[in-house]
Amino acid sequence: MERLGRQRPEVFGSIWSEIGFVFSLSMSQVLTEYFVSGFTVILPTLATKLHIPAASSTWPASAFSLTVASFLLVFARLADMYGGYPHYVAGFMWLTIWSLVAGFSTNEVMLNFCRALQGLGPAAFLPSSVMIMGSVYRPGPRKNLVFSIYGACAAMGFFVGIFFAGLTAEYISWHWYFWIGTILSAITAVTAYLTVPSDIQEKKDIREKDQMDWLGAALISTGFILFTFAIIDSSHAPNQWKTPYIYILFIIGSILLSVSIYVEGWVATQPLLPPSLFRVSRMPALFIALFFTYGSLGVYLLYATFYVERIMGASPLQVVAWYVPMALGGIMIATFGGLILHMLHGTVLIIIAGTSWIVAPLLFAIAPSGANYWAYIFPSMICATIGIDITFTVANIFITTSLPRKQQGLAGGVTMLLLHFGIAVTLGFADIVNTYTVDSLGEKKSYQAVFWFEVGCAAAALVIMILFVKIKKAESELTVDERAELEEAMAGVTMHASSSQRDTEEIDPR
Repeated sequence: MERLGRQRPEVFGSIWSEIGFVFSLSMSQVLTEYFVSGFTVILPTLATKLHIPAASSTWPASAFSLTVASFLLVFARLADMYGGYPHYVAGFMWLTIWSLVAGFSTNEVMLNFCRALQGLGPAAFLPSSVMIMGSVYRPGPRKNLVFSIYGACAAMGFFVGIFFAGLTAEYISWHWYFWIGTILSAITAVTAYLTVPSDIQEKKDIREKDQMDWLGAALISTGFILFTFAIIDSSHAPNQWKTPYIYILFIIGSILLSVSIYVEGWVATQPLLPPSLFRVSRMPALFIALFFTYGSLGVYLLYATFYVERIMGASPLQVVAWYVPMALGGIMIATFGGLILHMLHGTVLIIIAGTSWIVAPLLFAIAPSGANYWAYIFPSMICATIGIDITFTVANIFITTSLPRKQQGLAGGVTMLLLHFGIAVTLGFADIVNTYTVDSLGEKKSYQAVFWFEVGCAAAALVIMILFVKIKKAESELTVDERAELEEAMAGVTMHASSSQRDTEEIDPR
């Protein structure tokens, strides 16, 4: 098992083909984070140039994650049926097109429309990326390292996003933020087409047996959109939650999600979220904890940027410089973690990450006026990168290792659903906290109230992790499919032995 867990998969003819493969898939993390983190830096510039009211500034930032979250499960099932390769390449081609169009936006409506359509690209390629890696690599140190590199590229993408956002906002034009993303997306589409092994033929037999759960897909996607829209827009509606369309959409969205739970659990023959997923030990508790953890990440990325720009007066390029420790720390922590992950207990790592996620927003929440960067912001950035990199890597490895090969698309879809749905929903509640407190507390105190809200989310995640989640070491072991085959073979041997014993007793009763 140890040897198999360390060797290069047979699908790669050389180390260079494996490097190209890892690069192509890791770019899914880079470019998703590019369009999340960088957008928060360039948003103030966009708000001025496109005359976006302050009350509506959350929407362009949330539309991307909302679309990703709403369609992840749909594309995850399609990837399980038709293959991760075509969805990965097509997702990047789609992102390339709408990133190009977004650079030509002339008003708020066009920008929001392009941001929402951009999100369909990651919705297609994110679950496919996790699916492909989970299928190619078996449990062991090599898989740990590859998934750690994949997680480290989220930190790299975060920094690349804010770097080009700050550069274009300060010296060129905000249009180039989208067009640079267009160039990177096009390059990734080409390299993925050339280096990612095709699994279309492999999925042909599965496709003949599996069916798409269109009813569940429609209920879940529509419910997510209406539910989250009501939360995000509630603080900016004319009468807030008393506004008719807000509470009506919230009620309809809640009903649709409730109906989808019934359909997925008792009606659908092949549900998007099969019951077997929730029968994996500790999996439901892990999902809830990850929702709060990833939600904390979304709040931190947006409001930390707002705080350093508007309260501390940092320029776009100064924001880039201040985020360098988070980016470099993320790359080093994630990569180093991949080398030692099989030596450390997963639960211990999760607790370390959860504690770091509490400290990161807490330092912003208690920062005094004129706070020193090195005393508050720098350690907060380090804690944030420890928290997200460890959590993301450990959770990805645990979920993909716990599911069979035919459900690796589901594994990727669920992982990314928790990430982006957590960001979209929690950002909506954070915006409510900010809007309801800004008049009475002022801008600085209002931002700090949001950070206290984030501390609460992170604390809830840590309590759930400690009490209900147990994750073992990520060691070399049999895959789920191999364990099932072994159990089936052992059952066959037992039945054969029992049959032979009965035959013997019939011949010689003694």
